[in-house]
Amino acid sequence: MKPLIEFPSAVRNQIRYVLTDIDDTVTSDGHLSADSYLALERLSNAGLKVIPITGRPAGWCDHIVRMWPVDAIVGENGAFYFRYEHAEKKMTCRFWKEETERKVDRLKIDRLRQSIVQAVPGSGIASDQDYRVADLAVDFCEDVAPLGQEAIDKIVTLFEEAGAKAKVSSIHVNGWFGDYDKLSMTEVLFREIYGLELDQILDQVVFSGDSPNDAPMFARFPHSVGVANVNDFVGRISHEPTWVTSKRSGAGFVELADMLLG
Repeated sequence: MKPLIEFPSAVRNQIRYVLTDIDDTVTSDGHLSADSYLALERLSNAGLKVIPITGRPAGWCDHIVRMWPVDAIVGENGAFYFRYEHAEKKMTCRFWKEETERKVDRLKIDRLRQSIVQAVPGSGIASDQDYRVADLAVDFCEDVAPLGQEAIDKIVTLFEEAGAKAKVSSIHVNGWFGDYDKLSMTEVLFREIYGLELDQILDQVVFSGDSPNDAPMFARFPHSVGVANVNDFVGRISHEPTWVTSKRSGAGFVELADMLLG
């Protein structure tokens, strides 16, 4: 990883899309600061398309895409994208799976909801679970006392043994049934909303993140940026970002915004 201060100005001037994780990337310790929100607004006002790519639930994503200065959002680690067109008052909700498939998955998720917390003492169901449509979020440090790596690994194993995909964020282990992730739904979003293939615009995109569930995005985008707390996962993340900020979490995102805006 190279320090963000070395990001070439010629590359910076080509950036048109800012994709970003939310938790511990835009936020800090669960809090969205005024500086971070203003960074989103400054980027949007400058004509950049800002698109959160998050593990957070559908209920939150509906609010974010309506109320935040963003162009669209990918949520629940790729289960869907939402886009709200303010002038037309039109919400587009595109899910990876049909409703009938999601209902079947929900039954399996409900069984895991009970079994995982029983098998891993100290874990909990994420406080935002009731607003989710496609995955199960198991809390290991957001609203519970932080668990050790062995417990986190056990949660991942229990998901995988049930046939689910599991990804670790900075606060949750998210599990779901389906062959998708943040990257695959981002590709669908760009194809369907912007009429673009990612291969055509890699030099126009920055992605910022902080944890293992961002690895597919780090691997895909040459101009990927980790906020400084990504260093906490060195050795435990399959693909590291190209660049890293000097500051952690939301302050690192502000650092990225300042760089992009010159």
